[in-house]
Amino acid sequence: MTIDQVTLLPLYAASGTAVLVLLMDLLFARRTATVVAFAAGGIATAASAIVVGVRPATFCAGAECSWVPTPLAVTMAVMFAALTVGVLALSSPSLKIGAAPAGEFCFLLAASMTGGVVIGYAGDLITLIVGLETLTLPLYILVGLRRFAPGEKVSTAGASASITFFLISVVSTAIALLGAALNYAATGAIHLNHLVAGIGPLGPVAQTGAALLVIGFAFKVAAVPLHAWAPPTYEGAPLPVAAYLSTASKLGGVLALVAIVSRLDVAPVVAALAVLTMTTGNLVALRQQRMVRLLAWSSIAQAGYILAALALGAEGVRAAAVYAVFFVLLEFIAFGVVVALRPPASDGGDLLAYRGAGRRHPWLGAAWVLAIAGLAGLPPGLAGLFAKVTVVDALIDQGWGWLAGFVALNAVIGLAYYVRVTANLYVTPPRPGIQVVDPNLLEAATHPRLPVSRAVAAALIVAAITAVAIGFAPQLLFDALS
Repeated sequence: MTIDQVTLLPLYAASGTAVLVLLMDLLFARRTATVVAFAAGGIATAASAIVVGVRPATFCAGAECSWVPTPLAVTMAVMFAALTVGVLALSSPSLKIGAAPAGEFCFLLAASMTGGVVIGYAGDLITLIVGLETLTLPLYILVGLRRFAPGEKVSTAGASASITFFLISVVSTAIALLGAALNYAATGAIHLNHLVAGIGPLGPVAQTGAALLVIGFAFKVAAVPLHAWAPPTYEGAPLPVAAYLSTASKLGGVLALVAIVSRLDVAPVVAALAVLTMTTGNLVALRQQRMVRLLAWSSIAQAGYILAALALGAEGVRAAAVYAVFFVLLEFIAFGVVVALRPPASDGGDLLAYRGAGRRHPWLGAAWVLAIAGLAGLPPGLAGLFAKVTVVDALIDQGWGWLAGFVALNAVIGLAYYVRVTANLYVTPPRPGIQVVDPNLLEAATHPRLPVSRAVAAALIVAAITAVAIGFAPQLLFDALS
């Protein structure tokens, strides 16, 4: 077996980032040095993926390879690196006040990024599942990683969310491993390019294994009815970690599903999951009064749109990948605005806490409108509009008009809560019944304008510019995936 070391550079850069962070924290024990090392490693990971590009596969035994560079793998490696560096930027205010240890936080985040890179390049089921678990395992700790200052009220929300996430994820991994074992027992195939749904007397066993693989991976994208962990986990986790769960972690689940649905005929299972996921996510989101829970249910609905494209099998992979990229960009912007509007290390709060925030922070309000309009599929969120059109167009072209109708109907339902939460940012807060000499002064006293960290602002600006650029020139993304 020959190994092309150049092809493995993205993996070396990602895993090297974790090692570098450990060394910097050990040798210098300074937050700034650790954060700078992490940022440099993340940028190096994205750069190495772009420079290496699409090369011949490696780790091959004959014609079967375990590390397969493809345009999709390169694009997703860049996305994972960018999202991880962005989440680090969102975490900077919390790290600065010591809400979490910088060394441990950056190491766990870098380890998770390494898993995400592995998923995109995986050429067999073992590598795929190991990469998915490497992405997920550090998040169990990150969800509950929190220091409490002396005198501060200790909360068990993070620990509760961490345990919930851990238990559900372990079950999902067990289901996916059982599915892989059944499919292997029936077909003798472990490499993705040789997966078959099964023929002959063992055909039903292989088909059951394929269905279990889809169900196990569907946990990772919080597809209904495998979604119950997502809202409480997002709510209990630190806001930047919730942003990572909603973007990078979900992107990993989508890539795992792509590897299966593009090769095995599991259309009925995926279509059923898509309808349940988008409908339940949108209907439950209508009743949410907590910001993070609303975004969590919204992300569940968005996962349903991605699953709708994946129901087409290999023909829907491109549309699903395009939608996933647009979704994680817009979701990151939405969570970034929430982080900017809340005090460091605080939770997401309820919707009333954001009343009038768009008037106090015009540029944050504009970023929020861009993200929410995109998630709703409306201008000026051209990225989200184009993503939904791409999915609907792919469904109609392949004769799945009924599923395209569900996508369109749910997009209309989603407008109700997207418009409600956005309007809340611009309404005037209720004023007391007594006469006030200066209402603006009263509003400033009751809703103080919090300073926005430079790192958070930079992450939001870069994400917004990227979303706008891809929205105006979506062909750039299509070219990258070709």
